[in-house]
Amino acid sequence: MIWERGRTRIEALLAAGELEPAAPNEQHAQRLLDEAAAHLEAVTRVIDVDAAGALQLSYDAARKAAFALLAAQALRPTTKGGHIAVQDAVVAQFGGREGMTAFTHLGRMRRQRHAAEYPTASTPKVTRRDADQAATDARAVVEAARLLIASGKLDRFD
Repeated sequence: MIWERGRTRIEALLAAGELEPAAPNEQHAQRLLDEAAAHLEAVTRVIDVDAAGALQLSYDAARKAAFALLAAQALRPTTKGGHIAVQDAVVAQFGGREGMTAFTHLGRMRRQRHAAEYPTASTPKVTRRDADQAATDARAVVEAARLLIASGKLDRFD
């Protein structure tokens, strides 16, 4: 199939070597969704004692769910593209789509996770409120990815 929404961005990411073709793999996509769900389950157990860890797990859940979409589409990020390529590809295709606004939060979540993972002396401490918001946003991303993959209507690179 040919990408309609986000096609130009996907082509640019491929040309820049930030994404690469891969064999379409529904099982791999499901594995990533399962791992994302496990991360979210872990968040419920650690959020009261480790807000920063809960925020990081929430971001990882959202990122894996986004990567699951790419795996189902026969794409994968390269080392060069990394997390940002996953974010860019998913937001270009699905961000702002009716019922799929969750993907628009990926950039903010990535920046928050980075600040929590690599804080400076002036970086504010991650609060329970921050972690709760990250978990809420991640659950929305995981659910949106699950629905899109289950629909069987994803455009594929192959």
